[in-house]
Amino acid sequence: MIDDIKLNDMFLDADSLISKGQIGEAQRVLEAIIAEDPSFGRAHNHLGWIYETKLRDYENAERHYRMALTFTPSYCPVYYNYSAVLSTQKRWADLENLLTDALKVPEINLATIHNEFGIMYELQGKYDQAIISYKNAVKNSLDIKNVDLYKGSIARCKSKQEIDNL
Repeated sequence: MIDDIKLNDMFLDADSLISKGQIGEAQRVLEAIIAEDPSFGRAHNHLGWIYETKLRDYENAERHYRMALTFTPSYCPVYYNYSAVLSTQKRWADLENLLTDALKVPEINLATIHNEFGIMYELQGKYDQAIISYKNAVKNSLDIKNVDLYKGSIARCKSKQEIDNL
């Protein structure tokens, strides 16, 4: 049995391998972690990311993201990553539930979550709700570049509303 320190070291190695673009090796390390400790949620998140972004295998990505949420519900990256899968698949009800849950995580970046709400509403043509969400993203952001991005999203939604009213 591998101890927690060794598993954490393996996880950091896998994270580094991903950063270096050595995805196959990272995947092998992450699978070894999960074989040793199936409840290692951060490894599930990283595997989900590999399945989503590198292999375009959304079924396995979702399975691993769900496992990550089950075992480490306070691990913020899983909310950001899983939201991308749900948005890509236009699974709006599931995405809204995930984002609502994310708002309860103490360390979550509220600006990012409100932006995800905005994107979700905008893609559904619910521009008033999108604008409210983007405004909430602005209010919760301390990064001027992101504030400008969110303000641009508000302007884009207003432009779309104008087109709808022609």
